[in-house]
Amino acid sequence: MKLNASISFVGVISMAFALASCGIDMPKETPSSFETMIVKKSDVEQPVKFSAKMKGQSDVTISPQVSGQLVKVCVTEGQRVSQGTTLFVIDSRNAQHEVEAAQANMTAAQANLQAAIAQANSAKLEYESNKNLYDKKIVSNYMLENSMNNYRQAEAAISQARAAVTQAQASVNRAKVNLGYCTIKAPVSGVIGEIPVRTGDQVSPATNLTILSGNTVMNAEFSVTEAVVESQVSEGYTKEDKEKVMASLPPVTFIMKNGTEYPHKGRITSLTGVVDQVTGSLGAKAEFPNPDGHLYSGIQGTVVLPVLIQDAIVIPQTAVVKLQDKSMVYKVKADSTATAVAVKTESIGDAKNIVVIDGLNVGDKIITVGANNVQEGQKVLFPKEEENDK
Repeated sequence: MKLNASISFVGVISMAFALASCGIDMPKETPSSFETMIVKKSDVEQPVKFSAKMKGQSDVTISPQVSGQLVKVCVTEGQRVSQGTTLFVIDSRNAQHEVEAAQANMTAAQANLQAAIAQANSAKLEYESNKNLYDKKIVSNYMLENSMNNYRQAEAAISQARAAVTQAQASVNRAKVNLGYCTIKAPVSGVIGEIPVRTGDQVSPATNLTILSGNTVMNAEFSVTEAVVESQVSEGYTKEDKEKVMASLPPVTFIMKNGTEYPHKGRITSLTGVVDQVTGSLGAKAEFPNPDGHLYSGIQGTVVLPVLIQDAIVIPQTAVVKLQDKSMVYKVKADSTATAVAVKTESIGDAKNIVVIDGLNVGDKIITVGANNVQEGQKVLFPKEEENDK
């Protein structure tokens, strides 16, 4: 048995030599497949994200202007209302009594004015009569002076009576305003927020009845770093030049907490003029149209601002190999072997590509596909591939 096995092994070796001598190629090991690229620079947009909170552009806190008992709640939470819609009604009986009393006082003041006018007319006639008699030396100077003083007092009484009428009219107007305050109407169109009061509650100007969110247009409030602002503006930028800054910023996107992207783009419309010394940021607002009412005051999400990065090194994410806390890329050396280099990267919100901020240079050749299978010093390009790669 051993002899036969040895003969068989020798036969195989002999056949191999025979085939080789006849010019027949033996099967070769197929090299692993790698794809490479030459590192270049290009412009790319990087999404910068900011935590934001939505607020209606015309949110209004609804509070009563007068004290009293709440007799009617005319709306419900979440109800959409138009400007002028009645929201709450406060007991108006006391206010109505004040109007009636003020009107009665005004009537009396008007009667006093008429009486003062009549008395002044009589005093005038008496004064003119005495003056005529005095000119004829029929009455004494004392009577003339006395009638003149009475006339002046009567005219002063008219002025006082007129002031009283004006004051009474003001009291009527004020009472009517207070009566009108008993019916609380929507100052803007919007959506009713939480209503913490109920019919029968005693309310006062310190009571918050609800918040009316005017949500036709919404503001996303957030903070933006000064560096981001400056990166979007060319020469001539000053901190006071807010209009130029805002005009230079691109449209922004709002991402809700569940990851849904709001379909309407917004624009940054407000930047505070002072940089926060602690955070190095500026308060900002982005205005979003809300035609369908899908945005509500108080909801939180993310404002995404696309920032243009010029002359960036962008490579496929498949080229980056994670090794513990490091990111590695395999460069192809002149002898077609691979060597690992550490790189610093920054996400651009793209599932395919990534920006390299340190570790690579323009002109470097790197492995883009198959990098996870590469070993240090391994030959990754072969003659035919090298020729095609040139």
